[in-house]
Amino acid sequence: MESSTTTSKVNANRLFYASCFALITTAFSFAIAAGILDQLKTELELSASQAGLITSMWFLGFPIAMVIGGLIYHKVGGKVIMQFAFFAHSIGILLLIFSGNYIGLLIANLLIGLGNGCTEAACNPMIADAYKGNRMSTMLNRFHMWFPGGIAVGSLLSGFMTDFGITGQSQVWLLLIPAIIYAFLFYGQTWPKAKIEEAATISGNLKGMFTPLFLFIGVCMALTAISEFGPNQWVGLILSKSGAEPTLILALTAGLMAVARFFGGSMVAKFNQTGVLLGSAILATLGIYLFSTQTGTMAYVAAIIFALGVAYFWPNMIGLTATKTPKTGALGMSIIGAIGMFSTSIFQPIIGGWIDADRAAAEAQGFTGDELELVSGQETLSTMVLFPAILIVLFTILYFWLKNKESKGEIATA
Repeated sequence: MESSTTTSKVNANRLFYASCFALITTAFSFAIAAGILDQLKTELELSASQAGLITSMWFLGFPIAMVIGGLIYHKVGGKVIMQFAFFAHSIGILLLIFSGNYIGLLIANLLIGLGNGCTEAACNPMIADAYKGNRMSTMLNRFHMWFPGGIAVGSLLSGFMTDFGITGQSQVWLLLIPAIIYAFLFYGQTWPKAKIEEAATISGNLKGMFTPLFLFIGVCMALTAISEFGPNQWVGLILSKSGAEPTLILALTAGLMAVARFFGGSMVAKFNQTGVLLGSAILATLGIYLFSTQTGTMAYVAAIIFALGVAYFWPNMIGLTATKTPKTGALGMSIIGAIGMFSTSIFQPIIGGWIDADRAAAEAQGFTGDELELVSGQETLSTMVLFPAILIVLFTILYFWLKNKESKGEIATA
């Protein structure tokens, strides 16, 4: 493992495990903090719009911290960014536990979102700098497996705590455990230096970003993010009317994504990054199509195909940025991640509009009750097939584009 590091002083193993616990903190905040929102809404007599704004603070803090973190990564170092992440996570978690008012909850979720964004901004470039070649792809995939994996574990732990009568804000104490572990593991560690000198300067990063390849990757990232998070947000609600169990669908999806990412490095070694992304787009298209046409037991088959499709999107888009546009450095990886988050927030109301329009059309055809929800929801999912279907075309173009650049020696092979 030491031979994979850029300097003998860097303990890549310890830094990697610390990063995983930081991402588990992010996943737990998504699974548990979001889970208690309905209870807090009732207890504090919040309106639906107020509850929605509290949730949006989590998503707002994330990309803000990613962009700022990417800008300052090589100036202040990843260690300082993770120190701020721990501060933001700790204060946010304590506010979430002890705050009994609307403003306190807004600030708590914003701080947790900032901590989560700092984790992405600091840990992605650290892994890219600490490891080389396919080892880097393996470790990025294994780092990102802890988001779906952490959600699955967090949801199960939350369920057990609820069964034992531990409810609401008392469950939030659980978030402090991985936060304290990552702070301990990061303490006193030396971070790796950038592999390419230009990657350590903002001017070098910007020069690398204003290229056709980086801009093309940005467009692909916007579509991969909404292909993953768009259906995930709505599919449980829609499939609950079809005889499938929504929580089981979501747990199955998260669990399979985590397992698939563990083996992500082997997949990249066999098919390379663009080959994996192209295959993922095909599976995601098939999975969403099945969601839009199948009910009951077949919904679980759709969930398996969908999960295997979207599992490799996020980590390999970050890895693609690191290997094919290395001069963009930490800033490039942060901007690509932020594009994914912003894309998700921009498309969510658009998808909501599709659902409203499809429901109105189904009502006009005479559908009512659960049948109305199922028919209109599946119609919306059939529209969402467009996202990964477009990616099949884009990743095919990217595959031959990179192959041509590599044959000319214009870009290094991963």
